[in-house]
Amino acid sequence: MGAAMAVITWGGPALSQESAHKDAVFAAAEALQPKVVAWRRDIHQHPELGNREFRTSALVADHLRALGYEVKTGVAHTGVVATLKGGKPGGVVALRADMDALPVAEKTGLPFASKVIGEYNGQPTPVMHACGHDAHVAILMGAAEVLAGMKADIAGTVALIFQPAEEGPPPGETGGASLMVAEGALANPRPGAVFGLHVSPGEVGAIAYRSGPMMAAADSYEIRIKGKQTHGARPWDGIDLASLSAEIVQAFNQIASRRLDVARSPTVITVAVIQSGVRHNIIPEDMMMGGTLRTFDPEMRTATIAQMQAAVDSIVARYGAEGKLTMGGATPVVSNDAELARLMAPTLAAAASGPVDPDTGKITGAEDFAEFQAVVPGLFYRLGVGFPPGTNHSPFFTIDEAALEVGVRAQVLTALDYLDRTAGASTD
Repeated sequence: MGAAMAVITWGGPALSQESAHKDAVFAAAEALQPKVVAWRRDIHQHPELGNREFRTSALVADHLRALGYEVKTGVAHTGVVATLKGGKPGGVVALRADMDALPVAEKTGLPFASKVIGEYNGQPTPVMHACGHDAHVAILMGAAEVLAGMKADIAGTVALIFQPAEEGPPPGETGGASLMVAEGALANPRPGAVFGLHVSPGEVGAIAYRSGPMMAAADSYEIRIKGKQTHGARPWDGIDLASLSAEIVQAFNQIASRRLDVARSPTVITVAVIQSGVRHNIIPEDMMMGGTLRTFDPEMRTATIAQMQAAVDSIVARYGAEGKLTMGGATPVVSNDAELARLMAPTLAAAASGPVDPDTGKITGAEDFAEFQAVVPGLFYRLGVGFPPGTNHSPFFTIDEAALEVGVRAQVLTALDYLDRTAGASTD
């Protein structure tokens, strides 16, 4: 996920209507919990960065083949797409999990903590499942096994999507949900709906979602600046890029807090990378800055980018440097289909072991699950996994594994109930 998930809070009563499949699914998920926990720990101990999820995808594909799924591998580099045709006629539904980890040095102290060193931007880096994608994969593997055991009761076809590179592909590569869509993850068969979840700090087993916009669009950006190198003792003979970068940071903060009506639409500009220099006594010639812009409103996004550009141009010119702001590709807003949210509200209430909030607040984190929602109706929800010492993307992030069982229940029940409730409806 592009940014840390917010802590789940609750604003409405839980719904009480139960799924027709609840008892069977609950029993199967409970029986499978030890295997799901073992999968999660194994994946957590062996994290892989985006487009490099070779071990994870092989684990997934082998498991699905053994269950009798039709399996496609190598989708969007390392993605896996699998289908299971049920014993009854009906439509098609998709369930999605993301597989990639982050360049983070784990500090959880868990006995199965990652010690993996990968490569990012050409440099060796520790790798950690700091956003819970290990849990997502294990949950969907568990859901796959439960669904295979209930094949005769499935009114239609279930497609499972194990996606690489949700956090973004390596520089210079394509990947993630957009590439999966381009390579046919939602085709042959085309689902009538797609469901996904994300683990988040909150009461264990709680579920939160909302109709309409839920998570922000995210643009990455990069600023390349060329100044004039000089001795650290004589800054007046060069261009002080450290001071220049500080002014850009302050200008961006001013845009977000003083020049935009964030009460109308949340907007966040983050400067996350400043790279320049190699010695303490040399003011360098080159600098790179990078970060993200997160918005919900297209007009606000356009206006913010224009103000960012104006700020960079003005500051760079005043210092006598050269600079360029480049915006990267945008991840769209995660926007839940209102009718799908209404249809599945009883199901999510049945699956949860904690409070259910069907009108949770907007989140400035981003998720490329939105790419699937741009093609078919989708519903994305958050699953509470306790209150770890650190939130998503922290080196201290972990989960209460009791939430895994709830995740399996939710994934299976959303698939089964969607197919039951839309029986006879067209998915074209």
